[in-house]
Amino acid sequence: MINLETPRKFRAFVNQAHQVAAEMLRPNSRRYDLAEHEYPKELDLLAAMVDGLGASGTGSGAGAGGVRRTDGDDDGKIKNGSNLSSVLSIMEMCWGDVGLLLSMPRQGLGNSAIASVASDEQLRRFDGVWAAMAITEPGCGSDSANIRTTARRDGDHYVLDGEKIFVTAGARCDAVVVWATVDKSLGRAAIKSFVVGKDTPGLTVERVEHKLGIRSSDTATIRLTGCRVPAENLLGSPDVDPDKGFAGVMQTFDNTRPLVAAMAVGCARASLEVTKELLKEAGVEVDYDRPVHLQPAAAATFLQLEADWEAAYLLTLQAAWMADNSRPNSLQASMAKAKAGRTANDITLRCVELAGSIGYSEHELLEKWARDSKILDIFEGTQQIQQLIVARRLLGKTSAELK
Repeated sequence: MINLETPRKFRAFVNQAHQVAAEMLRPNSRRYDLAEHEYPKELDLLAAMVDGLGASGTGSGAGAGGVRRTDGDDDGKIKNGSNLSSVLSIMEMCWGDVGLLLSMPRQGLGNSAIASVASDEQLRRFDGVWAAMAITEPGCGSDSANIRTTARRDGDHYVLDGEKIFVTAGARCDAVVVWATVDKSLGRAAIKSFVVGKDTPGLTVERVEHKLGIRSSDTATIRLTGCRVPAENLLGSPDVDPDKGFAGVMQTFDNTRPLVAAMAVGCARASLEVTKELLKEAGVEVDYDRPVHLQPAAAATFLQLEADWEAAYLLTLQAAWMADNSRPNSLQASMAKAKAGRTANDITLRCVELAGSIGYSEHELLEKWARDSKILDIFEGTQQIQQLIVARRLLGKTSAELK
């Protein structure tokens, strides 16, 4: 049975993550939001610290280093493993700054993809690589099964051709995990992921985007033209199994969606804490012992937002805990992502509203958190896609039966 208290073995690590967020990330938050595309050099020291914690066994990094599910390891004992420690630490780090977390070396979403589906040999070979993840294309957003980037086998290599957009950390990373089809005629079953080094001939960074939020994180467009990738860089099995379909690649999402949910939970909590202090300064006390209808409207709204936050928090813990205990969590991962992403949007915007002119100005970080939170409802699968996945799981429908 899941225990909702932070496991004792993670408490020191979570406290360290909070301390880093308070002393390094949040103080630099406004600076790198204004200096878009400037690399946050402070993160090099932080990344070295995270690597040290991971090597010592006292932590699992900011979330990308250990989200891995092992088949056949169910010994009947309840586990609190790397998935749970990752979401707990991400919540703390994004309490500091979402964009800076996404800029952390060797903690990219591509690293989560590698950790999810790579073989043991690949895990060793790609250890220490900073990997971005390239899924979205100009004509293919949330429908990942409609990917048009191709991977053609040529001897001991695959030749990749296509264009990828909105690649987080795409300009700064060492490698990109590229999703491509090895046979368009076979549909989603033929989608595979490849680790492509940034120095590989044929891979070019076309541009870096200007964005509404997470401005300290670079978001790039990448083009692949005759890009030759060693066959051993294909993650997972090279076999195309129509019966298994998209399952191997989608396992990545089952692991990364709780991480994005954790980002949303952390960002929303930061907004709630600052707003509560501002309300207190304005003479509005949030009284947890009085009925909502007997409290000021601002306090009643705040209590509603806190309740929504709690639901998102608990769903995120559940999805991560299930992964740690080798339980299928596709439904719970999508529920957590859908609830947390939408809740973070709602909370951060309502906090701006509750804080009035202070919330809308740069006097506080509330307006920045409202901008940052929007992407958390979009990437790793939009709100609408998550609801569709949840509906399919609950109704027992296939993607062909429920579109």
